[in-house]
Amino acid sequence: MTISENESLLDNTVLFCRALRERGLLVTPSEAIESVVVLDLIDLGNRQETFLSLRSVLTSRREDFPVFEELFEDFWNRLSRTPKPRKLIERESEHQVRLSSTRRGKGLAFFLEHWGNAESREAESISTPVASSTVSMAEKDFSLFTSEELEEISRLTRRIVRRLARAPSRRWEPVRRGQRVNLRRTLRRSLTTAGEVIQLSFRRRKPKKTRLVVISDVSGSMDIYSRILLQFVYGLQTSFARVETFVFSTSLERITAHLKQRSYDEALGRLSSVQGWSGGTMIGASLSAFNSLWSNLVDKRTIVIILSDGWDTGEPSELAASLAHIKDRAGRLIWLNPLLGSPSYQPLVRGMQAAIPFIDVFAPLHNLATLRALEQHLVL
Repeated sequence: MTISENESLLDNTVLFCRALRERGLLVTPSEAIESVVVLDLIDLGNRQETFLSLRSVLTSRREDFPVFEELFEDFWNRLSRTPKPRKLIERESEHQVRLSSTRRGKGLAFFLEHWGNAESREAESISTPVASSTVSMAEKDFSLFTSEELEEISRLTRRIVRRLARAPSRRWEPVRRGQRVNLRRTLRRSLTTAGEVIQLSFRRRKPKKTRLVVISDVSGSMDIYSRILLQFVYGLQTSFARVETFVFSTSLERITAHLKQRSYDEALGRLSSVQGWSGGTMIGASLSAFNSLWSNLVDKRTIVIILSDGWDTGEPSELAASLAHIKDRAGRLIWLNPLLGSPSYQPLVRGMQAAIPFIDVFAPLHNLATLRALEQHLVL
């Protein structure tokens, strides 16, 4: 490997470790150095071996696996763009033959895959819907999707739901069996047995379940994007302590009960009865109605998502006052705007100008890539 190739590999690994540390993993400089050493010992052309090798070095808990899996995608893409050492180019043609023989011979990938009795589904979930799709699919605007391509959204939602369901909170709960001993509970029990520890107590982190409130613009210009978001929210319901959903055009309507159906097709059928779908837009008045009737649904454990392009026919002052009230109560206020995906877009309309000072996250929502990026903002 040349000096430039070594430097490129080192830079990518350092960036990867830094990203893991920012997401809460206990990755120290020592683990970063060890990762570089490991990468020099394995076949960098083998995606699975690279994934499992780094995961064994850079994670210390099973709870870290979903975060590692997510960030590994970006690292692998960077690694794929790194010039390959000559020894990898020479061996690349033999890769498929070696892969099957490695498993039969219980090589490094085999042991890493089965280390700690890891289940096969862990390795299977390395690839994500966006990564497995072509780049054009990930970047394709929702307004150009066919009915078959819309199924990709359901698959993406299911993947995100599984990861959010495993996200640990800072609170602990007692369990019968586990990997962490509940020392305080164990010692308290021992007081009844003359100080002798008879039975160990265990604990685990409770699943993190925040509350979600979605307020979606269903005016004519937002129709397809609102339907996509509602399909996404329908799939997320099991991952949150509570999900409340509202739609608005000229007035606000609560549709939480509509999304409680067994299938999204049934839910969509019930949504057809909602008044004012694909009508005009009064964002400020609708949010003001939400604050008057439903503000009790929002607290510091709640994430509020608003989907709109910002075209408001009402007064900007009413919109600003409504958003200020929501921001004061919510844990996070997210505004999704499909137009933000355009490089030439600037939030110059009065509605967006009034809204931006109160928004915690201002993000686009127009394709699979932006929908997947929303996941990182759904955990408080």
